[in-house]
Amino acid sequence: MKVLRYGDEGPIVELLQLALNRAGFQSGDIDGIFGRRTFNAVENFQSENGLSRDGVVGKLTWAALYPYLSGYTLHVVAQGDTLYNIAAHHGASLQSVITANVGVVPENLQIGQQIVVPLPFAVVSGDVNYSSAYVTIILDGLCARYPFMSVRQFGTSVMGRQMLVATVGEGDKRVGFNASHHANEWITTPLNLMFLETYLRAIAFEEEIYGFDARELFESTTLDMVPLVNPDGMDLVTGAIEPSDSYYQQAKALAGFYPDIPFPDGWKANIRGVDLNLGYPAGWEEARRIKFAQGYTRPGPRDFVGTAPLNEPENIAMADLTIAGDYALTVSYHTQGAEIYWKFLDFDPPRAEEIGQQMAQSSGYALVDTPYSSGFAGYKDWFIQSYNRPGYTIEAGKGVNPLPLSDLSKLFEDNIGIFVIGLYLS
Repeated sequence: MKVLRYGDEGPIVELLQLALNRAGFQSGDIDGIFGRRTFNAVENFQSENGLSRDGVVGKLTWAALYPYLSGYTLHVVAQGDTLYNIAAHHGASLQSVITANVGVVPENLQIGQQIVVPLPFAVVSGDVNYSSAYVTIILDGLCARYPFMSVRQFGTSVMGRQMLVATVGEGDKRVGFNASHHANEWITTPLNLMFLETYLRAIAFEEEIYGFDARELFESTTLDMVPLVNPDGMDLVTGAIEPSDSYYQQAKALAGFYPDIPFPDGWKANIRGVDLNLGYPAGWEEARRIKFAQGYTRPGPRDFVGTAPLNEPENIAMADLTIAGDYALTVSYHTQGAEIYWKFLDFDPPRAEEIGQQMAQSSGYALVDTPYSSGFAGYKDWFIQSYNRPGYTIEAGKGVNPLPLSDLSKLFEDNIGIFVIGLYLS
């Protein structure tokens, strides 16, 4: 993490404020401004944790704050410790500690043994602007708390950022969810991560999710979730890439050719100015014709199709993951419009309309055909064309992209049924 000092601003400061607040050192509103109240909270946190009280958030301070971002800490067993008193000391439930420590025998704890202790808050936050670094932290935390989930890197973005997929389940039937092909639709990343955390908790505590037995879903279906397809683009829009960065300057120069599109809020593309959801080999030539006629003839914030399909590293990685996954069904999250797109050309995959209707009923969204001008070269289009299986694009919410974080709880409420139906009916 970047070293932070008084006067700094941005999404990394928001993470600092989130961690301090969770740790009980009130830094004020999460506003991304390292002001006097945040400075005082940092100093107090440093004093309480045996760190130099200088108000500078460097490597050691970030390390001490990490549990309050990832949602877990490590406890070293001492003489007389039990899982019960370890959990009580950290405010955790005993069941959460047992879940996080597969193979640990409660009656036979060993002095010096490390115990994973989930902290008493949800890992996924709806209070901060996201960054690719924060997504990595969240996935680490969820893996620690729920070790029956795995995470692996399956690709690398233009800027070298990891593309990560989380896998949950034991069933032969595989389902693929993805979010944030488009940079300024990044709210779909915390939305999908909220789905994931809710599902993991329901599995661990043998609860229902949207009226379905989570353990049965786990045993019958394997979920691959890519919460962030476009990490560079997200970081550009949310401010995690600083204006002094050469990639920021390059993107700003490309945006200059499209002065009517606000920068960076209007940025949908990857960092090279290619729209990733126009980068798949499903009518790509028609997408090129349409977008060129609309004036998107060069790299920029949106709607440039690139020089060929599967030419960007993010598209290549998603295609390879999908081929390897051999999914029965895919769901791609976008914003906005409160609509569900389910068709590509004349393809009519078995049960696709039926499943789509149930998704529409659960969410209140309209099940519609994709508009012709947007109906080519998308991930959903390529999946349907390649496999003749159900594939959906969810245009979540309504408003102007990027949708505000204040919409997130409503998005979750509206879409949790789509998530579960996708698992159950695939």
